[in-house]
Amino acid sequence: MDIPSDPAVNKDQRMWATIAHLSSLAMYFTGIGHLLGPLIVWLAKREGNPFVEDQAREALNFQISLTIYAIGAVILCMTLILAIIGIPILIALGVFQITCMIIAAIKSNDGIAFRYPLSLRLIKAS
Repeated sequence: MDIPSDPAVNKDQRMWATIAHLSSLAMYFTGIGHLLGPLIVWLAKREGNPFVEDQAREALNFQISLTIYAIGAVILCMTLILAIIGIPILIALGVFQITCMIIAAIKSNDGIAFRYPLSLRLIKAS
């Protein structure tokens, strides 16, 4: 679900919101960057930037949610019979993650607040 663009969102805010979404790709280089990237942007830019704060929090909630889902899939993979279910779920989660991050980055670059599907809202607005 998208929230319409706010004309008060400037180019700098759109850039930082896009970075918050794309910084999660650091997971493929560091293993934990999918959580650190959005967290760093959220902590550094949340004051006085409501659009950046919202999108960085949204990206962080999505990455935490996917981490929880992946842990569940790994637990399924621990047994031989349930590995038939767990392995495809892990693959689907990876494809879903990359697809959603790209869509979110494009939307936030256009100044549109993006809401990730299947995301648990664990970190609330302050």
